[in-house]
Amino acid sequence: MSIVVTGATGALGRLVVERLLDTVPSGQVVAVVRDKEKAAPLAARGVELRIADYDRPETLAGAFRAGDRVLLISAHEVGRRVPQHTAVIDAAKAAGVAQLAYTGVLGGPDADFLLAAEHKVTEQLILDSGLPHTFLRNGWYTENYTANLAPVLAHGTVVANAGDGRVASAARADYAAAAASVLTGEGHLGAVYELSGDVAWSLAEYAAVVSAATGREITYSSVPAAAHHGILVGAGVPESFATILVDVDEAIGRGLLAGTSGDLARLTGRPTTPLAETVAAAVADA
Repeated sequence: MSIVVTGATGALGRLVVERLLDTVPSGQVVAVVRDKEKAAPLAARGVELRIADYDRPETLAGAFRAGDRVLLISAHEVGRRVPQHTAVIDAAKAAGVAQLAYTGVLGGPDADFLLAAEHKVTEQLILDSGLPHTFLRNGWYTENYTANLAPVLAHGTVVANAGDGRVASAARADYAAAAASVLTGEGHLGAVYELSGDVAWSLAEYAAVVSAATGREITYSSVPAAAHHGILVGAGVPESFATILVDVDEAIGRGLLAGTSGDLARLTGRPTTPLAETVAAAVADA
């Protein structure tokens, strides 16, 4: 039995692999990747590489083996995820894997925002496949915000249309640790985990945390959805993606990313990474 991570050189995938290598022998870990050269450091540590591409279903035929525990990390290209995920699910079923864990979105069927649509379809495809599965419904990564610190620092303000909505985010490494726990532990088949940070915070509070970390006054500017869309497009964000970002903010305003189930801390065995810690690290690297 191998533990197989798809998208293993991506931002989440590489963290999952790192966590696995802390707990199981490298010979049990398999990385499914598109680019062999990019994954060379993993191979050097004893991780088996299987080369496959979500967009080329024929390459997935050799990606999995009977009895493998597989983590399907959702594809990053919005609008193309359903066929890509379908190819992985079909290959996993044909191989007879022992577990297919999938990184969906917090709230599952109750998540009514645009970004959740493909995740909900994928979960249903997995259910229809009959595969032994685990749903890891990931909430927001704190890095979704700290990765965009440059414009915040340049303008001295956090701009969004989320109103007073709250976000129960956690560090990407927290979600990776939870995935590794599910892949290496027992009793997770058929389970659904709503994964989020221990504390939900508002964007005004986020601005205050950035202020404390930088020693500069950072404010929160809550703007109408249309105005925010225009700001994003004006900053070079593709219009279709700007629409998704604005829609997510609307969902935050409705409280859909504020849930604090405690599942993430229970799976990792520790509190989730505080907002201030991730912000401080990002500021130090800026």
